[in-house]
Amino acid sequence: MTPLDGQVALITGGARGIGRGIALAFAEAGADIAIAEVDRLPSASQQYGEAQIGGFAGAQQTVREITKLGRRAVAIQADVSRKTETLRMVEDTIRQLGGLDILVCNAGVVSLSPVETMSEESWDIAMAVNAKGVFLSCQAAIPHLKRKGTGCIINIASVAGKNGAPGMAHYCASKFAVVGFTNALAKELAPDNIRVNAICPGILRTQMWEYLADNMKQPGEPKEDAWNRFVQMAIPLRRPQTPADIGRLAVYLATAENVTGQAINVDGGMEMH
Repeated sequence: MTPLDGQVALITGGARGIGRGIALAFAEAGADIAIAEVDRLPSASQQYGEAQIGGFAGAQQTVREITKLGRRAVAIQADVSRKTETLRMVEDTIRQLGGLDILVCNAGVVSLSPVETMSEESWDIAMAVNAKGVFLSCQAAIPHLKRKGTGCIINIASVAGKNGAPGMAHYCASKFAVVGFTNALAKELAPDNIRVNAICPGILRTQMWEYLADNMKQPGEPKEDAWNRFVQMAIPLRRPQTPADIGRLAVYLATAENVTGQAINVDGGMEMH
């Protein structure tokens, strides 16, 4: 029997990158998977400089990969910054897959701007998706997990939720919020046998970091050189993390019955505390 045999996991932002890595790891561990995605956000000022993001088509592709592993999987269109859509997202998961055991709040956006010139819109969208989206997704799932008398919530924060970075104050603020929210929610839900933890990824070669590397490169520096320079400078182990790394920790947290309220780094030693 696999560790998550017979369980149902809902993963927001699961089309690619970290979300896809977690979805595949859960499927390999025996879970059936619902992937919630959205094709567009209100503004092109966020998410890698364009309105098009991970997208529903990407979610459908990941669903096809999961079904090849012999698990059931569905793609659900949902904007996690809207309460009505998170409620429907959870209801659709239960209706199509028969239940909900694990919620992974992974959907996120990023942009770069110093505070002095940051637009109000950039701040609002970062907080709406990265922080409010976690709150609304958890709020929608909690009644169902309580009725089961057990469950697991995993929120994807960041090392930027433990140490600020210039040009990313809005992103850092949203991820600090996720860490604090996770700690508080774990204490609220412990009497109901529902565990809540956060994962704080370091540097992964995802779409988000492609965007950041493109913007952090020095004049005339190829993006590949900028990426390698940043990895060597920032990570003590001098190698980037991978979606599979995050997936392995997510599987552990989904099965660790005595672990709750934690925000665990997967960062090659960037943050040691």
